Amino acid sequence: MTENILEVNDLVKYYPVTRGIVFKKTIGHVQAVDGVSFNLRKGETLGIVGESGCGKSTLARVLMSLEKPTRGSVKYNGQEIYGMGASGMRRLRRNIQLVMQDPYTSLNPRMTVGDLIGEPFEIHPDVAPKSSRRQKVQDLLEVVGLNPEHINRYPHQFSGGQRQRIGIARALALRPEIIVCDEPVSALDVSIQAQVMNLLEKLQDEFGLSYIFIAHDLSVVRHLSDRVAVMYLGKIVEIGTEDEIYERPTHPYTQALLSAVPVPDPSSRETKAIIRLTGDVPSPANPPSGCRFRTRCWKAQEICATEVPELTVRSGSDHPSACHFAEKREIVATHEAGELTDLPTRTL
Repeated sequence: MTENILEVNDLVKYYPVTRGIVFKKTIGHVQAVDGVSFNLRKGETLGIVGESGCGKSTLARVLMSLEKPTRGSVKYNGQEIYGMGASGMRRLRRNIQLVMQDPYTSLNPRMTVGDLIGEPFEIHPDVAPKSSRRQKVQDLLEVVGLNPEHINRYPHQFSGGQRQRIGIARALALRPEIIVCDEPVSALDVSIQAQVMNLLEKLQDEFGLSYIFIAHDLSVVRHLSDRVAVMYLGKIVEIGTEDEIYERPTHPYTQALLSAVPVPDPSSRETKAIIRLTGDVPSPANPPSGCRFRTRCWKAQEICATEVPELTVRSGSDHPSACHFAEKREIVATHEAGELTDLPTRTL
């Protein structure tokens, strides 16, 4: 069995809701991430999907220790990362890097490409001596498909896709083992998305990287991921391999997400079954009791309001799902994006 490089157990991140200016009083908490657990294996890509506001980006920041968790554990190669001193965290940064969502705001416009990619070497001077840094930066530009001669250019002189390549080169500078990709292609055109996705796949094979890949686009996640975790309102509601999630989903929320994926074949759109969820996502400051999806779920019963469903393998299923009434549905995919052929069209 492949060794786990990252182990996340019961990770929680709450933000206090306060009232008052001088004398602030905490009146509640926004439950951005609530009890998330998963493992990341070496060389694996774990995709994380869900609606906006479900806690995906907060999870990425907590994993990077940019935000301190309310409670929970994250272990890198068996070592707990929280509670490390400054020197320990500095060493950890070499092995876990981040590619941000927006290539237009994640790069300092006052710095050249050479300075941006070479900045990690300034923080970790033992990785590369000053005499070799320029060459290393040029090598990184070449690795991500950019012209090494552009080392003295500024970010505004590049397109969005090229800027994201610069961000990837910066993340690769210290030769990390894990890269957290926080929606790295959502701000790019479709054709450029494909180029960046192919680049990420190539780099994973070349450097043996492990990815945590966060995205909205289900077809993009399926293309790159070995396993997929579906998040809803701060919790993982279903996790499994790419085939298990896309072809045999058991959680109603996952089934609804997949039914919303556009089908590229116009002739099949009229027969495509769609699950239309009514109502808005509840506030993370006041989530529903029991199952958080019950207010929008057509299967909801009394037990759903009183008992929180555990993320576990249910009877008749082959992967964990957090639903009391999880039901495997076979999905016939006519395209990589997936077409649901057996779910009745209905409004919930």
